[in-house]
Order: sequence, then C-alpha cells, then structure tokens
Amino acid sequence: MKARRKPSIPSKPAYFPAENVFERWDATQLLRHGREFEQCHFIGGDFSGANLGNLLFVDCLFERCNLASASLNGTSLQNVAFEACKLSGVQFGACRDMLFGVHFDQCPMPYTSFYGRKMPHTRFHDCVLTEADFESADLTEAVFRECSLAGARFERTQLSGADFTTATGFFIDPELNPLRNARFALAGLPGLLGKYELLIEP
Repeated sequence: MKARRKPSIPSKPAYFPAENVFERWDATQLLRHGREFEQCHFIGGDFSGANLGNLLFVDCLFERCNLASASLNGTSLQNVAFEACKLSGVQFGACRDMLFGVHFDQCPMPYTSFYGRKMPHTRFHDCVLTEADFESADLTEAVFRECSLAGARFERTQLSGADFTTATGFFIDPELNPLRNARFALAGLPGLLGKYELLIEP
C-alpha cells in the first residue's frame, strides 16, 4: 500500500497582470468592476464596512487595505492573501467552503471569526488576533508565527500539528481541543495549563 501523500498547499499568490493591479479602490469601484476577480492585486483600498458578499476572489492579494467589518457572506476566497490589512471584526466563517484558502501577514485582525471554518495549513504571520473566534474550526498544521492571541477562543478546534512556538497570549484547553503533535515553546505552557492552577517555574 502506498503512503498517503499530504495535500499540496497553494503557494501565496505573487503574479498579477498589470491590468489587474488596482490602487486605492473603494467598494463602489470594486462592485462596478464585476463579481469575479482572478489574479488581482488590490493596494491601499478602503472596503471598511462594505458588503462584499457573494463575490469570487481567486489567487488575489490585498495589500495595505482596510476591510474592517466588511461583510463576506457567501464570498469565495480561493488562495487569497492579506498583507498589512485591517481586518477587525471580519466574519470569515461566513465565506463559502469550496476551495477556501487564505494567507495572513502583518494584519491587525481583532474580533475576527473563523467559526467552523475548515482551514488546515493556514499561515498567520505577525498578526494581532485578539479575541478572535476559532471555535469548531479545523486548523490542522496551521502556523501562528509571532502572533498575539490574547483572548482568542479555541473550543472544539482541531489543532493537531499546529505551530504555536512563537505565538503569545493564548489560552487553549487540552481537554476541549485535539492537540496531537501540536508545537509549543516552554514559555507557552501557562497557556495550556492555566486552568489547573499550576505554578510553572522557569
């Protein structure tokens, strides 16, 4: 019997035709352009509070954009990257399931919700995820590199193989979340054992 191969993870989108680079757009310009976007690069756009529901984004990059409290109900995010974007309050759990794939770099994203979202292998790099909701999400082999997770909610969250070695501020109950082969630094032990009121000495 052949060994089962791990699913290939789409690489972060990096190529965009010149005609697909859009600077300082707002929601009106975006919606006027259409409902489907492929290999598009949005730079410095302001979509805060906008209804971006039922749109399709494939292999796109949002860079330095403001999407705070934007609605993504029924939106398809297929290999979409966010760099230095404001994402506070965004409900990613409302996106479509099919081919959902995202990358996050240097994004302030407090109060975001990934409730029930299947997103194995997702990478969060240098993101502020204060009070984020990961309840019932699948974060198998996800990476939280240099992320702040103060107040983030993990409950019935699949965290097998996830990497928290450089994350801070998290509290994860091992009795409520599968953690097989998850990685933690010694400094992160209080976030795992806090409920037991143990004294952990350096």
